[in-house]
Order: sequence, then structure tokens, then C-alpha cells
Amino acid sequence: MNAPMGILNATKLVAACALFITVLSLFAQEKAPLPPQTVAALDTDKYMGTWYEIARFPNQFQTQCAGKVSAAYQLKDSGRIAVTNTCDLANGQRESTEGEAKLGSAGLSTQLRVSFLPKLLRWLPVGWGDYWVIDLASDYRYAVVSDSNRKFLWLLSRTPAMAITDRVAIEARLQAQSFDTRRLVNTPQ
Repeated sequence: MNAPMGILNATKLVAACALFITVLSLFAQEKAPLPPQTVAALDTDKYMGTWYEIARFPNQFQTQCAGKVSAAYQLKDSGRIAVTNTCDLANGQRESTEGEAKLGSAGLSTQLRVSFLPKLLRWLPVGWGDYWVIDLASDYRYAVVSDSNRKFLWLLSRTPAMAITDRVAIEARLQAQSFDTRRLVNTPQ
């Protein structure tokens, strides 16, 4: 028994569409970069203290920051990390935001999760973002932080200025990890 011609054409069309979608998804998977590599280890005691933002990828939650951006980290008795981000606004006022960091799902000290939700909501499984340490000086004079998708990037220093040799070396390593360093915006300190 032969199938009507319309059914055969529809079947061929569906099969062609499925093949096209499969090929596109395979191509997209090949082009998507792997998550960035984090540093081998992070001594959280050494990491605590104040860090100055040297540069960052533009992002929606720092649009109000005109300069003098810093982050202060303090280890809590619970094992989590208190985070205080501060910056100067365009009108000259200072603004601070309180947050908290915890070990990520893999339990790695180099892959943290951070939340700036109000304290009462931090128990929720949403509102936590990646905070991956992907580059770190052996003496902890600078750190580079990103997320698993390379959407965010921050170059941090223990001092308001970073040595040009450090900056050039960091950017070379970032480019080797498929970061577009042309997107970096310098932070006035």
C-alpha cells in the first residue's frame, strides 16, 4: 500500500528539518568555549582583605560606579565569606553593597558562588553567581575573577595600581583562555 504523496513530502520535510537542527547544534557545541580554567588552589586566608578593581568587562550591576571600585572579603565563622563592594558614584558619593560568598557546587575553593540578595533570601537556590578565580599571583598581589561562561571578568589588585608587566602577562593568559580582552574597561582609581 502506498502512502499519499503529501505524507511522504511532509515526512521528508520533518526529517530534513531534524537533520538541519542536529547539524546546527553540533556546530554550536564545537564553537562554544569550555569554561575557563581556575587556578589550582586558593588560600582563603591569604585572599581575605581589600582588592581594588583595575579593569572589568562592562556589566549591568556596576553601571552606577564611576570609579574607586574595591571589594573587601572577610572570612566568617560559618566558613562563608562576607563581601563588601564599594565604589564612587558620578555625583561623588560612595556606595556599598553587602554580599556573601560560599564554595561552589564542586566544593572547590577556586570556584565560589556569590550573592548580593538580602540576607533573608540567601537560602534560596537562585540569586547566586559564579565567582571563579582564574588567575592569581603567587604572592596574592593580583587576582582575576570570571564566571563559568566568560560573561564577567574583573582584574583585581591589592593596590590601586597594577604593574604594566603584570597587566600584559594577565591579558596574554586571558587571550589564551579565549577571553576578548578588548572588552576590558579600565577602572579609575
